[in-house]
Amino acid sequence: MNTTPESLAQLGNWRGALLRYVQSGQPDLTNRQMALLLVAGQEPGPHTVRGLAARLAVSKPVVTRALNSLTGLGLVERRRDERDRRSVFVDLTTEGEEFLVDFAEMITADAPGGTA
Repeated sequence: MNTTPESLAQLGNWRGALLRYVQSGQPDLTNRQMALLLVAGQEPGPHTVRGLAARLAVSKPVVTRALNSLTGLGLVERRRDERDRRSVFVDLTTEGEEFLVDFAEMITADAPGGTA
C-alpha cells in the first residue's frame, strides 16, 4: 500500500467526519443511500431510477429499495414524468439539501482551514 502523509491526513479527516456523523443523531444511512443522495444532490439531473442505477452500477430494484428508505426519511421525493408516466424523477427535498450541507460541514471541520 502506497500511503502518503496527505492520504493519511485525509483518512483522519474522514474518520472525524464519520464520528461526528454517528454522534449527530442524523439518520444512519448506508453507503448506497449516501451515494444516491450525493449523486442526486451534486450531479446534474433530472435523475431517474434507471439513471441512478446505471450511475451506481446496481440494479433498479436496489435503487428502489434505497429510495424507499430515503423517501421515508424525507430526504428525497419521487415525481412522475408527465410526458412518460413510466418514468419517475428523483429530487432532493429541502431536508435532503440541508442534510448534505450539514454533512459537508462535518467533513470540512477537520480539514485545513476547517471549523473543528
